[in-house]
Amino acid sequence: MLVHSTLVDLIPSALETVDLTGFGYKMSGKVRDSYAHGDQRILVATDRVSAFDRILGLIPYRGQVLNQLSLWWFEQIRDLVKNHVVTSPDPNVTIAREAQTIPIEIVVRGYITGVTDTSMWTLYDNGDRTPYGISLPEGLQKNDPLPQPVITPTTKATYGGHDERLTVDEILERQIVPTALWKQIEQVAVKIFKRGQKIANDAGLILVDTKYEFGLIDGELTLIDEVHTPDSSRYWTKDSYDGGGDPEHFDKEYLRLWFASQGYTGEGTPPTMPPEFVASVAGRYITAYEQLTGLTFSPGVLPADTRIQENLMRWMHE
Repeated sequence: MLVHSTLVDLIPSALETVDLTGFGYKMSGKVRDSYAHGDQRILVATDRVSAFDRILGLIPYRGQVLNQLSLWWFEQIRDLVKNHVVTSPDPNVTIAREAQTIPIEIVVRGYITGVTDTSMWTLYDNGDRTPYGISLPEGLQKNDPLPQPVITPTTKATYGGHDERLTVDEILERQIVPTALWKQIEQVAVKIFKRGQKIANDAGLILVDTKYEFGLIDGELTLIDEVHTPDSSRYWTKDSYDGGGDPEHFDKEYLRLWFASQGYTGEGTPPTMPPEFVASVAGRYITAYEQLTGLTFSPGVLPADTRIQENLMRWMHE
């Protein structure tokens, strides 16, 4: 893995955005830039990092880790659900098929934890015993395992907004998703999560919870966006988990907790992350990749924006 001092030195080279020439109109989300390409989409994972529905800064190699880890996970679960991946011509880029996006984020939880306003633990700790319409017993403590994985859906927030929690009853009553399709999503999401938990367990990690996004391609349910990354998922090290206290995080929660300790939870101007902390976050992303996949992380050539443009031009002319 890249040493800490090297990661500090690479902070100025972190990829904030990519302005591609010859690929049409650019669209920017919180952490990705994308370009339409016929019935496909060019998805560029940048080093922007977000939490509390806000962009909070840049983490070196974050985009490459998330892109390559998602590609690896898509392969591990391809027998469970179709995905949108066509190819990856660059470490930070996925070429994906366009999908009709399902307007719900599917959050699957195996433990009761979290620090955000919509986390199951926050709601439970504030006295809500039926968060997301799910009945929970008295006496649960933070980080306790749930009897079985539960789905706690939310709306998909636009930039600057916040995800809003939903119940299954609300989804079905309002027919946000047709009933038959929703039942399929529930079944598939739990299967993916359980596969992820087994693979993580074999790697010495606990997959605590995660977020999935689905769409329809040719009328078929398809997993899109990313899967089981340190951004979309919460991981703990098995060695640090004893059912009490806060386990060691190998995910974005480590970053959220730092911001929360500075008094920031999404309102106002976020504090600036110190270089040493940025490097430690980058190191955790890279370690998570290596521990889950068993592969050695191979940093892409910098500057990343030049490399991405060149690799995409080669792909276009293949």
